[in-house]
Amino acid sequence: MTHIAIRPLARGDLPCVAHLVDANAMFPSEMLADMTAGYFAGDPSQRWIVAGRGGAVEGVAYTVPEPLTEGTWNTLCICVDPAAHGQGIGAALMRHIEDELRKQGARVLLVETSGTPAFERTRGFYDMLGYEREARIRDYYSAGDDKIVFRKALV
Repeated sequence: MTHIAIRPLARGDLPCVAHLVDANAMFPSEMLADMTAGYFAGDPSQRWIVAGRGGAVEGVAYTVPEPLTEGTWNTLCICVDPAAHGQGIGAALMRHIEDELRKQGARVLLVETSGTPAFERTRGFYDMLGYEREARIRDYYSAGDDKIVFRKALV
């Protein structure tokens, strides 16, 4: 398998990231400009990274500190090109995030996802990476669509 390169998001990556977000039905990609504004303005708490092989952008992740906590972070978005699912890109992104946060002394990493059957594979992905199912908030996203919160201790 080709080496998976991970690097900070660049402005020129946004069209590829929009494709990834749309292909995974994460949120309306039109939101990306506002979501990345702080990052591109130099806010060090905004962590956007991309991953891929051979120069392609095949995955993206967005992680921020949780307000009013000491050392708790949340990966708000992680998605991989559906054509590259199961090829280690998502796992490489999560390992990179965990390693970087550990180096800076972070304690906890959270990840949230939907509880619907369509997200069963996503929940299995976090299980495989050693995340614990910490909470379920019923009907969070919409009626019948629970939020599942995963947690991993980094220390």
